[in-house]
Parts: sequence; structure tokens; C-alpha cells
Amino acid sequence: MPERELTVLNKLGLHARPAAEFVRCVRTFKSTITLRKGDEEYSASSILDVLMANLDCGTNMVVTAQGPDAELALDKLAALLHEFKLQEG
Repeated sequence: MPERELTVLNKLGLHARPAAEFVRCVRTFKSTITLRKGDEEYSASSILDVLMANLDCGTNMVVTAQGPDAELALDKLAALLHEFKLQEG
């Protein structure tokens, strides 16, 4: 099962708007995607789970994808987190 360690770079973290965009992106894939922060695991397709993960700037998380488009999903989500950093200005 592919996984990738990603860091939240946006100075405001994954607050409501970027969290919603993150979840929308996750839902475009057939793969089941989860994120892990510390010992806690969250469904990346649930806005409530993503917000409960409290993903502040600098937070490291492990995103795991299982399914036919798992690698593509991880690539897109990593790019999206980078894009959030670029949009913060």
C-alpha cells in the first residue's frame, strides 16, 4: 500500500477552505485514502476527520492510498499541499 509523508506548509494550516479542497480532491479518486498524524488515523474523504486532525503549519502526516489510482492520488495530494503554500501570499 503506497504512502507518503507530507508536511502542511500553508501558514494557516488546513483550515476550512483548504481542507474542503483537499477532501474534494480525495473524492475524485477510486482509492481509499487515509491520513495519519501521530497515532491517530483519519479518513481523508471526510471533511470532519480532516478538520479534527488539526493540521497546522509544519504538521507532518502520512497519507496512505489503497486502490487502482493510489500513486496518482498521492502525487496529486502532494501537489495540492504545495499549491496551498503558493496561494497563501
